[in-house]
Amino acid sequence: MWKWEADGQAKAVVAVLHGAYENHRWYAWLIEKLRMEGFHVVMGDLPNHGTNLQFSRVHDEEFKEYNKYTRQLIENAFSYELPVFIIGHGLGATLALHMMQKKKYECAGIILSSPWLQLKLQPGKLSNALISISALTANMKMTHEIDFGKLTRSVEGKEEMKDDFPFLTVVSVKWYRELQMMMKNIIVIPKGDFPNRPMLVMTGERDAITDSRMARYWLYQQELTEIQYKEWPKSYHNLFHEVEREEIFIYMKDFMNNVLRSVGYIIK
Repeated sequence: MWKWEADGQAKAVVAVLHGAYENHRWYAWLIEKLRMEGFHVVMGDLPNHGTNLQFSRVHDEEFKEYNKYTRQLIENAFSYELPVFIIGHGLGATLALHMMQKKKYECAGIILSSPWLQLKLQPGKLSNALISISALTANMKMTHEIDFGKLTRSVEGKEEMKDDFPFLTVVSVKWYRELQMMMKNIIVIPKGDFPNRPMLVMTGERDAITDSRMARYWLYQQELTEIQYKEWPKSYHNLFHEVEREEIFIYMKDFMNNVLRSVGYIIK
């Protein structure tokens, strides 16, 4: 993982978890915006993504590897001894929720972009049936039919997604089964069991990949004292690559600054 330090005195640290099939290079714009606003940024690539991409040409890594990476990323952010915000997008948002429920980190706030809690677009036509079939099918491969056109309507955003790493959306049944189990376990978290931290959830009205209704339902079921939910009209799945991303960033920045003010920081 890597660290990008704030331009000037830092007021907080942001740990960023990218989504499935992505890599940290996609987030260069977001990282720079955060730096310019006084935030250190800690980010890397999920196992078998980006610089960690293996030669299998299929995502069949175990979710315990994701969990280990998520824990290390968050704890790395705390090493600065500054308030820590966690930003998770897509699968990264799901991993952030899982780790927060498990470890209950004393972070300043949590920001979720298009969290994967229930998918509209599922890999493979037989995916629902296959997840309950025996281990004989575990290595069977399915294609998650996600392309740049489903992620954003911004030409600039699509260009930022084109890099040296292949956009690999082939997954094994085992991988998808683990994903489904994690999403289900998060949805059924008992009331009051999730740590009470300020939370902002943002979704896109035209997201064709994940069901924003489940994200909204989950958020309102939690006993949190400070929550914000924002659905961006016309936006697709990848909000930080969308046409409205400047406005989206300002909305998120205001949330973080308000949280910092509430704990005694002077924000200009």
